[in-house]
Parts: sequence; C-alpha cells; structure tokens
Amino acid sequence: MAKALTLKELSKKEVLISPGHRMCAGCGAPTVVKMVLLASDYPIIAANATGCLEVSTCISDYTAWKIPWIHNAFENAAATISGVETMYRSLKKQGKIDKEIKFIAFGGDGGTYDIGIQSLSGAMERGHDMLYICYDNEAYMNTGIQRSSATPYGADTTTRPAGSVVPGKTEQRKNLTKIMAAHNIPFAAQASPSHWSDLVKKVRKALDITGPKFMNIISPCNRGWRSRTDDSILLSRLAVETCFWPLYEIENGITKITVKPKEKKPVIDFLKPQGRFKHLFKPENEALLAGIQADIDREWERLQKEEACFAS
Repeated sequence: MAKALTLKELSKKEVLISPGHRMCAGCGAPTVVKMVLLASDYPIIAANATGCLEVSTCISDYTAWKIPWIHNAFENAAATISGVETMYRSLKKQGKIDKEIKFIAFGGDGGTYDIGIQSLSGAMERGHDMLYICYDNEAYMNTGIQRSSATPYGADTTTRPAGSVVPGKTEQRKNLTKIMAAHNIPFAAQASPSHWSDLVKKVRKALDITGPKFMNIISPCNRGWRSRTDDSILLSRLAVETCFWPLYEIENGITKITVKPKEKKPVIDFLKPQGRFKHLFKPENEALLAGIQADIDREWERLQKEEACFAS
C-alpha cells in the first residue's frame, strides 16, 4: 500500500494538468483532477467523457493534459478505458510492455449518473482494473444547467425552474456511490477537494487495489450553483460539515466514515450561499427546508449505523 503524502511532498510533484485551460474561474473540476493526478505514483492513462472538463481542457490541437488522454463520447468513458486496460493486460502478457500503468476515467454527473451509467455498470461488473472518478457538479452544466439525477432536491435549474407552482427539483438525487458499491467492487468512496488529504489517500488506496474502483467527488460549479467564483473550497467544505456530502469509503463491503465533522452544521449553511436554493428561504418554503434537513439527518444516521455494524 502506498504511503500517505504530505503537502510538502505533493508540492514537489509535477502538476499533470497545465494552467491556461478554459475551465471557468473558480470551477471545482480542475482542482479535483489536479489532486487526483498528484496523488498517483504510477503513470496514468485517462479517458474523459464529453462534458465541461473535456471541452475546456482540449480545444482543437491544444490540450492541458500532460498524460495520455482519450476523449470519448458522453456515454462511454468507462467502456473506452476498460478496452485500453484490456489491451494493456494483453501486451503485458506478451512481454511487450513491462511498466505498471494505471487507468482512470473521468466524467461529470451527467456522463456518469445518467448517460454513462450503462457502460460504467458494465465495466464494474466485468471487473476491469480501473478507477472511475465522477466530478459531481450536480447538473448538466456544460449544456445549460439542466437537471441531472445528481441534482439535489429543491435546486433551481433551467429544466426544473423554481416558480410559483414547482419549487425547483422535486425528486431526490440518486445515491450513485451506493449503487456502485452494490456491484460488489473492492472500493467505492466519496471525497471532497476541501479535504485534500482524505481525497489523496483514497486515490492512492484505489490505485493500489486490483479491480474496479469508483470515487464520487463533489465539484462546485459557480455558474450552475450561482455562487461566488472564490467559494469552491468553502462550499465543498460546508457540504462535508453539514453532512450533505459525507466522506466515507466502502472497501470490500465494509463501510468506514473517513471524516466526521466535529460539529455537524445545519444544511442551510451550505444552501444559503447558492443562488440555486434562494427560493427555499421564502417563508412559504420553510417546510421544504425542514424536509431537506430531515433527509440529511436520516441519511447521516443510516451511514453511521452501517459503519457501526461492521465495527461491532
């Protein structure tokens, strides 16, 4: 198992996604990618589903990626990288390659929760030695801020706008981390760029495990969340501290909460800085806010019970 890295050690490593790309100022996705690539001691080959990250880091002949990187369709990042991983195993068996290479697929929530879930599920079930990372900004941000199945209850999006009749999205978000864990893969986890040490440890652990792995990483989008451009780390930290986005891992079926807030903050601390939830703070929507808090409390209690079940 790879040893933990200090901030000083990370600072000496080469950053494998270059500045000058066209991601929005304050976007969480390039921060996530930078941390993921810094975490690895192995050469990486990556596949990237169509989305914000892909269209903004590779424009025509120009790319921000300093690693072998494959752009594929919205729906097939997992299928693409599983094919590359299969070819690598064949070449290694033939003695044509001796490097230890790791394979990562990146996709947003649209290309992961929705459009790409069929190829992701297939790759997990087949058991490819790969890591799939979802940078979850909770909507189809690249094409106009449409709702996805990762969009939280009550959020205002262009295809589920908040108005006098409908108070934003009326469906609960999909729990994709648990869905992936249900494939009986050896490792699934949630992470946040605000907790860099936890994120780096999980990436390093995942790359050292043979077989299919999945990580879901929250990735604030100031355009879609209608927040300040310098609030990405603040909001991702508040998501953790309110348990809106709990940090945990499921390794070989065993659940472990990796970061427990010293003081669990109310979810309104996370919602208030975001314009997409502004309508929830009207007096007539007080019950909706209470319901959101109750849902988070219930899920947090359930997660703690799952951890306790394995600890006892």
